[in-house]
Amino acid sequence: MSKIKIFSLGGLNEIGKNMYVVEVDQDIFVFDAGLKYADDFMLGVDYILPNYDYLKENEKRIQGIFLTHGHDEQMGAIPDMLSELKQVKVYGTPFTLEMLKPQLLEDGLKLDQLVELKPHRKIKFGKNSVFPISVTHSVPDAVGYVLNTPDGAIVYTGNFVFDPTMIGPYKTDIGKLAYVGKQGVLCLMSESLYAPRKGYTSPNHRITPILSETINKKEGRILCSIFSSNLYRIQEVLNVLMKTDRNVVIVGKRLENTIMKAIDMKYVKFDKNRIKSIRQVNDDNIFVLISDEREKQFSNMDRIVKGYDKFVKIKDTDTVVFASPVYEGLEKSATRIFDRIAQIGANLVILPTKKYLDHHASSEDLMMMIDLINPKYYMPVIGDYRDQVENAKVAYAIGMKEENVLLKLNGQVVTFENGEYIDTNEKVKVDDILVDGKTAGDIGDLVLKDRELLSDNGIVLVCATLDKASKKILAGPEILTRGFVYVKDNIDLIKEAEKISLAVIEENIKPNYVDFNKIKNGVRDKLGKYLYQATECKPMILIVIQEV
Repeated sequence: MSKIKIFSLGGLNEIGKNMYVVEVDQDIFVFDAGLKYADDFMLGVDYILPNYDYLKENEKRIQGIFLTHGHDEQMGAIPDMLSELKQVKVYGTPFTLEMLKPQLLEDGLKLDQLVELKPHRKIKFGKNSVFPISVTHSVPDAVGYVLNTPDGAIVYTGNFVFDPTMIGPYKTDIGKLAYVGKQGVLCLMSESLYAPRKGYTSPNHRITPILSETINKKEGRILCSIFSSNLYRIQEVLNVLMKTDRNVVIVGKRLENTIMKAIDMKYVKFDKNRIKSIRQVNDDNIFVLISDEREKQFSNMDRIVKGYDKFVKIKDTDTVVFASPVYEGLEKSATRIFDRIAQIGANLVILPTKKYLDHHASSEDLMMMIDLINPKYYMPVIGDYRDQVENAKVAYAIGMKEENVLLKLNGQVVTFENGEYIDTNEKVKVDDILVDGKTAGDIGDLVLKDRELLSDNGIVLVCATLDKASKKILAGPEILTRGFVYVKDNIDLIKEAEKISLAVIEENIKPNYVDFNKIKNGVRDKLGKYLYQATECKPMILIVIQEV
């Protein structure tokens, strides 16, 4: 018999940043290692990683990191992790690893820690084993995982839908799922994103009808914003284009590499000769596919709309299609982009998110998965907490006992001993790693607070120069502002600010000593109060005192 612990370092009560840890006695198995894209409130932050200090402290016990599919929410943290976890193997299907390799090479990492696996082939780790099963998602070669232990199986679904029309590398092996369910499953960990939605997700994840209507009826150039990793939707676009005489231009290095690699590997069907260079992006009968790199959603489209892109400019004769849903927290940014496109005069086509869904399991899909797997315990994962609660209600609706449905937050540990759940109230430390450009880990709440303050109220700089010998004021204090007030219209305000600063400086100058700390604190206090009374704003105040 074994002692099993299950907890999340990310992915619960949030969308993205999925990382689930299962400990079987001394062995650690990690399922997915994703990132989360920053929303409009994370000023300057590009994306967020889960804190993986626990894994660094227990690196020797880790049997592997097992990736379900090639989306950043599931594998985006791998490049950062492998720079520190030098001995840990990363397991994934062929296409998943192909999506990961360019990111590793870009960061100067070797590929020898990657291990390719095939669905339905068991990998043994002593008394335990991992068995991948093909599932249907928006990217080929997606799998769920079965971790077989002496006390029963732990099943992690990843993202999935049930759709019999999606075949080949997108097909779900329902027979294998049913077989696993008959062998005895201790705990099922199933996604929650669409749990509040009634019915099956299929066929609402298909966008071919609206694409056909748009491409066939609209004249002139068409620009389409799409996720680079949503291969199924990209194939839908290309299928429609193959029936027309339109050629394709791809904007975004990552999107171009993904499509070319997918065509070479036979995951995407399209004539490469119809993919043209960026020089033809302004042709009237061209179809432009636009995606983002590893940064905030619609960043490339935002640059194009603002006129900053040197190749692509939107014209009033264009049609702009948004074939990807908007991430939560980025609605304001997306709306601003939509408005700018409308002001230019271009045709705008936005897929309504309530009608056209992503490839995630709705309530009936979840019921079918629970019925096939027949678990003793059920743990909703992947999604906001309200989604997890709705997922739990799905389990209740098909007869699972309330005490056997485990609703947890990141860091809260689920413990099984001898196949029974024990409430230990154990917690593992969890946190966020904020990444700004190439910088990870040093962007914290204080930095974000400063950025918020600067964006709201601007900055006031107080400069003065003192004589090093006599300590007399040689120049200043001079007031400089950025993003606070328009100086020419507020000369009296600036002069009064200079008087207040001068008084504070003179109070703290002695014949042989200058108390710089008191000067800085005094100027911030008195000048801050004056500026707030005069403007009702609280700018950041910086004091620079130098001796010459």
